[in-house]
Amino acid sequence: MALNRSASWYGGTDRNAYIHRAWMRRGLPPHAFDGRPHIAIANTASDLTPCNTHLNEVAEHVKRGVWEAGGIPLNLPVVSPGETQIRPTAMLWRNLAAMATEEMLRANPIDGVVLLGGCDKTIPALLMAAASVDLPAVVVPGGPMLTGHFRGTALGCGTDVWALSEEVRAGTLSEAEFLRSESSMIRSKGHCNTMGTASTMGLLAEVLGMTLPGLAGTPAPDSRLLEGAHETGRLVVELVAAERRPSTVLTRGSFLNAIVALAALGGSTNAVVHLLAIAGRVGVELTQDDFDRTGSGVPLLVNLQPAGRFLMDDLYRAGGLHAVLEQVRDLLDPEAITVTGRPLVDTLGNTSIHDAEVIRPRRQPLREEAGIAVLYGNLAPDGAVIKPAAASPHLLRHRGPAVVFDSVEDLRARLDDPDLDVTADSVLILRGCGPKGYPGMPEVSNLPLPPKLLAQGVRDMVRICDGRMSGTAYGTVVLHVAPEAAAGGPLAKVRTGDIIVLDVPGRRLDIDLADIDLAAREPAQAAVKAFARPSRGWQRLYVDTVQQANTGADLDFLVGSSGDHEARESH
Repeated sequence: MALNRSASWYGGTDRNAYIHRAWMRRGLPPHAFDGRPHIAIANTASDLTPCNTHLNEVAEHVKRGVWEAGGIPLNLPVVSPGETQIRPTAMLWRNLAAMATEEMLRANPIDGVVLLGGCDKTIPALLMAAASVDLPAVVVPGGPMLTGHFRGTALGCGTDVWALSEEVRAGTLSEAEFLRSESSMIRSKGHCNTMGTASTMGLLAEVLGMTLPGLAGTPAPDSRLLEGAHETGRLVVELVAAERRPSTVLTRGSFLNAIVALAALGGSTNAVVHLLAIAGRVGVELTQDDFDRTGSGVPLLVNLQPAGRFLMDDLYRAGGLHAVLEQVRDLLDPEAITVTGRPLVDTLGNTSIHDAEVIRPRRQPLREEAGIAVLYGNLAPDGAVIKPAAASPHLLRHRGPAVVFDSVEDLRARLDDPDLDVTADSVLILRGCGPKGYPGMPEVSNLPLPPKLLAQGVRDMVRICDGRMSGTAYGTVVLHVAPEAAAGGPLAKVRTGDIIVLDVPGRRLDIDLADIDLAAREPAQAAVKAFARPSRGWQRLYVDTVQQANTGADLDFLVGSSGDHEARESH
């Protein structure tokens, strides 16, 4: 059996081995360095990432499991981009968190890693890092919060923020009542309780095979999360002994399984850029079109906000992820394995649905087809995405005049103007919000509706943007338009009044303009002026090297796995 990786630090009697052991001998006994696996706990706990504040407690239970299995657990705090607090957008820091975690895993004397994440970008960043280093790794998702209530009604955090704020803008809810709901929105520890990005990526981490089976979706306050954390600590020691690495688990079949689950769950559109980025790191061939080919015919089975009514703790009591996967078992790759070494489909058992209102049987879906749709056309040569399950059916085929906003600031300055020339048939377009343009591809694509239309009872319009939208958001929103305006995409050339044609069934997104005329246009100078031009630091590196949304918005020099080879000795 090969020596553990950490032995190259701790084994031997020379000066370097002495230094490595001595500096770690702060309570560790001599036999901690006798070849036992050293396990990092990559911990995104941070008081400034509210969804992850409980992960220090989870880490303690992981440690217990590692000790029990004969390993040495080591807490490794890592970069933690908090979705609700960080500016300008957490997505700007996903790649930084992935890169920093990758380098810390590679540079330190560890043999395996447990990845603790919860908020939107932390699980994707941790998986990107683990795929790049390819050390034995397993995820513990932090889990969703419990449901809060306001005026006797369940609140979906995120989704109801958008809904209630629109009611204030429409004049149907007072600002005082809106603010009263604030303390009810976040009832407990954990991430958003809707099927937003955090819930989606926690569940998909299991579908990818990267968690202890049955753990994903466990509510953050539930003691079973701590039990699962303990078992995960035991499991990671087994992974090191078996040399079972992410590259053996994260296969093309695993990613296609995740796409099936994404549709059945009604998951976040952000999963597209995250799964593409993770696949790119591990070297699996996956394209944006795979989401349409594999997921478009999958039925929506989970009745959760924003596509439905219920919330994450309802999903857990109704049977959880396994009950959903059991309904689409025939669509899953039977050979894709999990970190246990067993195929995903073999971990499902005979799971039952305990509440058919929350998890619909396959024969009675919420919607017949729920996958992400990928659109192409002269407005999106490299594609754009839309989530039909969160859209208004009558708007999936639409033709209307553009109302163009050149930046987020332009939107904020003009949207509420009662003289804005806009009707319910208009198509709202916001540009300059892609990976390069803002930078970081902010969650602004679900533009608020003009107040004068809200007052008329309008609650949805076609909206188009090169940015992202929160997984908790809803509406007929075309997003991730590629190339983005700041990368020379045709979105930069659209003018207010141009006729936009959306045809989701036909997978088209076009401006009704001859190609020769569109090509002859110059980008709008107001848009160009608003594009990001950072002069230094991470933002400069990001803008200079970030790829487009259709390939995952990773940095071009980070694509591909480079293995676990440690840094050179410097002592």
